[in-house]
Amino acid sequence: MATEDLIIRCAKCGTKNRVSKTRLGERPICGKCKDPLKVSGVESSPIDVKDQTFNQEVLNHHVPVLVDCWAPWCGPCRMVTPILDQLASEYAGRLRIAKLNTDENPVTASQYGIQSIPTMLLFKNGQLKGQIVGAQPKQEIERQIQPLL
Repeated sequence: MATEDLIIRCAKCGTKNRVSKTRLGERPICGKCKDPLKVSGVESSPIDVKDQTFNQEVLNHHVPVLVDCWAPWCGPCRMVTPILDQLASEYAGRLRIAKLNTDENPVTASQYGIQSIPTMLLFKNGQLKGQIVGAQPKQEIERQIQPLL
């Protein structure tokens, strides 16, 4: 077994499936019953980060991170949420999606010069690699994250 492979037992039929870590974002299915496999230990939804946890959860994370800077009252931010939920699921294990409420976490928002929301910050190896300002379609967000993967 390669070091980049996981063995995932299907919750429906019990079959053991070998899945490459690099393919976890492709929604693996059971080879026998074709049911989607549940991958434990891999985030498949966005996480919330705060000023206090930003360094640990974003800058020190082992995979690239997209940080969605948002606020609950922001209409365009709410429009982007389902897209980011979908991307978190599709790229699980290869990209972390984090959400930073700028109203509750002004230190980090100020540190990165967030002046309008939604703004998405793209990090790799603890370094800011890009920024997406405004509500964008899924295809544009994917285009911007591809070079990080």
